[in-house]
Amino acid sequence: MKLRHARAVAVFGIAVLALTGARGSGGGGCDNSSSGSSSSSSSSSGGSGHTDNDSESNSSSGGSVSGGGGSAGQASRDITIDKCAYDAATKNLTARITVKNDGALDYDYSVTMKFSGSGAVPATAVKTGIAVAAGASATAELTTPYVGTGDGSEYTKCEVSRASRL
Repeated sequence: MKLRHARAVAVFGIAVLALTGARGSGGGGCDNSSSGSSSSSSSSSGGSGHTDNDSESNSSSGGSVSGGGGSAGQASRDITIDKCAYDAATKNLTARITVKNDGALDYDYSVTMKFSGSGAVPATAVKTGIAVAAGASATAELTTPYVGTGDGSEYTKCEVSRASRL
């Protein structure tokens, strides 16, 4: 490789690092499968939180956001799970999220939420096209049909399994 090519690659790498940020993966969350009190959790690298026992839900909830590297990792760190519950009125598993865009550019987010718990068949919900302007926040609701026959109490955890932004 010629010296000018090596320089070009180095400059490109630095530019990508500067644009995407050099933060490590992170994201906080919680799983309160046996707790009946309100709580939240966060990490020093961005993190997320949630509140248990929302007045609109019939089951306890938990949530987490897992971050990775690059744009997808940043997208994960931009998401907070506000509610994770079974909605008896619609018979859906529901997660309400807030997406906060601290960047200088507008982004459209896509989020895949995984619902799980002890004895529960894992379920997923996908929401695409969540438009968030630079420096702003937006809320979104992800839902998937409940396939069980009970009251949904076996679903105690929500987690963002995939997130991206464009």
